[in-house]
Amino acid sequence: MRAEQAPSRSDGGDPAAIPNTRNGEVTQCKPLKNALEVTSLMANAIRILAIDAVQKANSGHPGMPMGMAEIALALWHRHLKHNPANPHWPDRDRFIVSNGHGSMLLYALLHLSGYDLPIEQLKRFRQLHSQTPGHPEFGRTPGVETTTGPLGQGLANAVGIALSEALLAREFNDEALKIVDHMTYVFAGDGCLMEGISHEACSLAGTLKLNKLVVFYDDNGVSIDGCVKSWFADDTPRRFEAYGWNVIRAVDGHNVNAVDAAIIEARRAQQPTLICCQTIIGKGAPHKEGRCDMHGAPLGAEEVAATRAALKWPFAPFVIPDEIYQAWDARESGARAEREWRARFDAYRSKYPAKAAEFDRRVAGELPAGWSEVARALIARANGRAEALATRQASQQAIAGIAAALPELLGGSADLTDSNLTQWPAAKPVRPDANGVQWGNHIHYGVREFGMSAILNGIALHGGYLPFGGTFLTFSDYSRNALRMAALMRARAIFVFTHDSIGLGEDGPTHQAIEHLASLRLIPHLDVWRPADSVETAVAWTQAVARHAPSCLALSRQKVSFIPRNAAQIAQIEKGGYILRDWNVEPAPETGIRRAILIATGSEVGLALAAIEPLALRGIAARVVSMPTTTVFDRQDAQWREHVLPRGVKRIAIEAGVSDFWRKYVGLEGGVVGIDTFGESAPAEALFEHFGLTVDNVVNTVLKTI
Repeated sequence: MRAEQAPSRSDGGDPAAIPNTRNGEVTQCKPLKNALEVTSLMANAIRILAIDAVQKANSGHPGMPMGMAEIALALWHRHLKHNPANPHWPDRDRFIVSNGHGSMLLYALLHLSGYDLPIEQLKRFRQLHSQTPGHPEFGRTPGVETTTGPLGQGLANAVGIALSEALLAREFNDEALKIVDHMTYVFAGDGCLMEGISHEACSLAGTLKLNKLVVFYDDNGVSIDGCVKSWFADDTPRRFEAYGWNVIRAVDGHNVNAVDAAIIEARRAQQPTLICCQTIIGKGAPHKEGRCDMHGAPLGAEEVAATRAALKWPFAPFVIPDEIYQAWDARESGARAEREWRARFDAYRSKYPAKAAEFDRRVAGELPAGWSEVARALIARANGRAEALATRQASQQAIAGIAAALPELLGGSADLTDSNLTQWPAAKPVRPDANGVQWGNHIHYGVREFGMSAILNGIALHGGYLPFGGTFLTFSDYSRNALRMAALMRARAIFVFTHDSIGLGEDGPTHQAIEHLASLRLIPHLDVWRPADSVETAVAWTQAVARHAPSCLALSRQKVSFIPRNAAQIAQIEKGGYILRDWNVEPAPETGIRRAILIATGSEVGLALAAIEPLALRGIAARVVSMPTTTVFDRQDAQWREHVLPRGVKRIAIEAGVSDFWRKYVGLEGGVVGIDTFGESAPAEALFEHFGLTVDNVVNTVLKTI
């Protein structure tokens, strides 16, 4: 017994023939009888590990793992292509637990099948720094493909993963040498399908005919509040049929053979498949199964004992018989599957050496040789043009230059392509065809901001593409939790947000971002860029491309002036904040220190520059600091930050957004020219005047401050 190093046997099969420990003594059970008993025990091993871990942690969600055990057994034991010794094998099947509260199901599967997740980690379920957190976390546990918990997002991530597989297959596969050929499987519950993101993502998946996507719907009719029929009475099969999905109805989720047959049928389909599995939450708990209190609480010692008795499981907590480990062990079959793929890839490499090298590079997430030169040339072109452009236009120019050097760039927009300017001359739209989805490098996501953002996360997690997607900055609210999840996972995705302020004008306060920049800057690990002109925009793009974590670009609708810089200043942009114009007059002796630092971002950098001369006429020397990204500036060493923002000099921040954020830089004694109300509907010029984003107001604010 791997768990407690108890003696092992080679009888094979049923737990009844296995030595086991109970109350500290070794007992002997009757010999195994048949394969059905083995199947039952394999499923019950999942149930018991979930029960034991939740009970030991005194918190968790045992109901889903107990209810989906046979579904997991059918998939993992009979179909899933994976290698526990190499969780990053490119052609593995992907498995997503979208109903991530049932994390112990996944941890049990990973442990039993041979991943590097020892029983000690299951015993530390939900404990500090363990590999078994309350919800699955990408990068913490081997075999976890994405962070899930906020319901529906794992399902949307899976759409991005399946889309990546389909596009890579079209781009790289030879008919006789398929190096990209894997499935994406998802476990999802009622909660995932109640969330609106499920509609956004699944509608697009059906349209694009992502036939290698299979979703198992855990239809147990229960959520935390009770029986869901009072608030979730959808005809779910018909809903998914309307999306264009293949739907397999009324599968007995506790019958391994029935689930197995459904998977075989799903793998033959030409559309994504929803397998509707009828299950009982907490299956096996004699006094609690089917009840809503099975969802998210330990069973309690008495019910744990009753469940062990009902399942005829005589072993101590966290003890799994060796024979059951052997039945679950996927290391040999996984290694064999990977060897077969690698032989196929070697043949592919011999036939297509350049394409094989490109595939390797892209799957590894590496930039091509010479990328630094490409980035420098891109910035130099922007500087050489010296154009007054909206930064969204400058972004489009940058995208075109990057796409020419990075074939993995995969763009898109949530139905605002011509406003976000996310397309480029050589872009090819992704479209469905008779065989699934055509290859393309620009996705029309439709009006699905949240779905788009979560799909971008899935594309980034799959590997092979560097995704970006656009919408208006104010609609980042729709995708907020997907942005947070991108940051939590450090997913390499780029979120393009245009129309970044009241500068969008007549569309009014519903479309004018006020608090959005500040709120996005508060998300850990998320870099937020608001460039001032075409040069800063080019730098923002090159930095976002090179970063192995998410970035946001906030871009203007209106034109901004080109800002001349020297070579040193251009190089300093990547530090996040730098001195754009230094003190222009000496302090007046009779008034002492008469200096001020103007900190500005985006379109307001021009406003700060315009205030220099009128301030000088009043005997005030103004240093202008452009701070395109506070998040990057904050990561610089103290010496650089002190160089740019020396102590003892009053600071005034200027940005068309909420003022409170800037107190971290200017202090309570500093000044802020910002906006602390919602916007108005009017031409942009009138709005800047109305809200005090003017040179006169900047000058007056400086005078009041110093």
